[in-house]
Amino acid sequence: MSLVRNSHTTNGTTGSVARYRDPFSMARELLSWDPLYGGRPATAFAPSFEVKETSDAFIVKADLPGVSEADLDIAVHNNVLSVSGSRQAEERKEGESYALYERQFGSFTRSFSLPDMADGERIDAKLENGVLTLSIAKKAEAKPRKIAVKKS
Repeated sequence: MSLVRNSHTTNGTTGSVARYRDPFSMARELLSWDPLYGGRPATAFAPSFEVKETSDAFIVKADLPGVSEADLDIAVHNNVLSVSGSRQAEERKEGESYALYERQFGSFTRSFSLPDMADGERIDAKLENGVLTLSIAKKAEAKPRKIAVKKS
C-alpha cells in the first residue's frame, strides 16, 4: 500500500507528491504475517460453528462462505464427527497491490464427540448460502416418550 502526501504551495497549487511504502507489506507478502493482526498468519481460515440440541436431533451449523461442496469432507468414525475442508485464495496478479487484505483462506478441520444418544448412521448435510447444516438424528430409545397408565 502506498501512502501519498501532497504538498501545497502558498498559492494553493499542488506541488510535488511524495510516496511512502507500507513498512509491513513485505512481511505480509513473504511470510503471511501481519503484526497488526495479533501476530497470527493472515491466511488462517477457521470457520465458526454452533451446536444445538432439539428434541429429535443435534444440529451443527458452520459458516463456510466461499467453500464448495467438492471442498468439504464430512465423516463419522468411532462416534466422532469430523468436518474438514478448504477455501482457496484468489490468484494474485502481477502489478496488483492491496490496501487491505483481511479475508482468510486455507484448510480447516473440526471434530466433535457425539453423545451416546446420537445416531451416527442418520446424518443429513446441506450447504446453502455458505452455511453448512448437519442434522444428526437421536436414537429412538433416547427420545422422550409418554407412558400410558393402565386403568384397573
